[in-house]
Amino acid sequence: MTNERSLTLRLLDFVERAGNRLPHPFWLFLLLIVATALVSELGVQMEWSAVGPDGSTTTPQSLLRADALRWFVLHMVENFGHFEPLSLVLVMLMGVAVAEGAGMVTAVMRAVALAVPRSLITPVLFALAACGNIGSDAGVVVIPPLAAAVFKQLGRNPVVGVLVGYVGATAGFTANLFPAGTDVLAMSLTNAATGGEPEIGVLANWYFMAVSVLFLAAIGTLVTRIFVEPRLPSVRVDTSAELPELSAIEKKGLLWSSLAVLLLAGVWLVTILPSQGVLRAEDPGMFWRSPFFKGLIPVLFSLFVVGGIVYGRVVGSIERADDILDFMGDAMKRMGPYIVLVLAISQFTEMFQYAKLDRLIALGGADLLRSAGIQDAPVPFFVAFIAAVAVANLFMGSASAKWAIFAPVFVPMFMQVGFHPAFTQLLYRLGDSITNCVSPLYPYFPLLLGWIADEDPKRAKVGTVLSLLVPYAAFLLVGWICMMILWFVLGLPVGPASPIHL
Repeated sequence: MTNERSLTLRLLDFVERAGNRLPHPFWLFLLLIVATALVSELGVQMEWSAVGPDGSTTTPQSLLRADALRWFVLHMVENFGHFEPLSLVLVMLMGVAVAEGAGMVTAVMRAVALAVPRSLITPVLFALAACGNIGSDAGVVVIPPLAAAVFKQLGRNPVVGVLVGYVGATAGFTANLFPAGTDVLAMSLTNAATGGEPEIGVLANWYFMAVSVLFLAAIGTLVTRIFVEPRLPSVRVDTSAELPELSAIEKKGLLWSSLAVLLLAGVWLVTILPSQGVLRAEDPGMFWRSPFFKGLIPVLFSLFVVGGIVYGRVVGSIERADDILDFMGDAMKRMGPYIVLVLAISQFTEMFQYAKLDRLIALGGADLLRSAGIQDAPVPFFVAFIAAVAVANLFMGSASAKWAIFAPVFVPMFMQVGFHPAFTQLLYRLGDSITNCVSPLYPYFPLLLGWIADEDPKRAKVGTVLSLLVPYAAFLLVGWICMMILWFVLGLPVGPASPIHL
């Protein structure tokens, strides 16, 4: 076991050394833009093409032609300004900054650390991060720094907390104990592929995904303890000292801020729960795609700001209104490097899509799997399907865009050999989640580097971070596939009225 483990650690050291030879992510994305331009021209010269599920033919567009230059000049600023993760990150961090600057975040994290047994901190945070996708990408922005605060309160390396929160929120993006927007998006595209016969519901994968939260938390905890924490230095703390209890004024601050947050949450719920709520969807069946959930960022922003203000006023950390602006301004100062990096990321993303390389890759993968067949060996085909989606996810981050391509091809194909569309959708969602955490092209990866730089600048390098993330991706992917195979062998339904077989 020791030899096997040392071999694994040596491989991770190699990943770290090789990755750290890569240039800064800004220059890396510029190199990717150049490569994309060359490949797009090559594709045009070689007349690449792919036929979509609707019969339409996709061909590449060269980035080295006059039309592409005109498009770039007209859209460069728009590409940057409309890059959705940027606005989400900035808005959420300004809200969190108020609660953090007032001291509420630290107090809450200390309360959590005191309430939860230390042995359960990692799996609990991992599960919370996975469930954070009910707020779409907000969980990716909020959970990692909070997890770092918890680990710091416990005297553990906060970098580990950042990684636990990030991996849980990205690799476990589709797992949840509750229905989320991702369930609605997947369901709508699946039903479009079946023509409504059979029609699946928003809870089509709920049984499997609810169990996945606990399963992934267990695997993530083991990977953290065996592969991640041993590769990071221990934090020097006085092990004889206990975590300090909350003071009377801190308890008072948390009490009043909690009441304020609950009151505001109640006000927000009035907009969604009553049948005439102003933020409900017109179609009752689209509850999870209502304006409330589609616009959950302002809701979360307001909760953090109100909670932070009330806490700060009670404990005295906010004495004047301008203190709130100072907290927000300080947070934006720390985001400078990320904003600069987004300039390159946003251009690469839009250029890759303009050249239609993302669609060509997805369609090519679908054609390859379709030609492989499924009747004689369904389980290997399931694994190949998950792997193909995971690879496509590295190049096309949008889950709905990929499923719009894969669903019309594979849902009917799986139905022809007797598999329920809910099960096909489940296989897709497994592949769509895992590689989020290990992809340097993921929009929030630069944000991860920034969080780690705040805690340990020496380890905020691409190679170092990837070497810490690879074990998570590898073991979670293998573990999730094994769980799927066991589920398949036992013939368990993946959700209400959603069997594996038709």
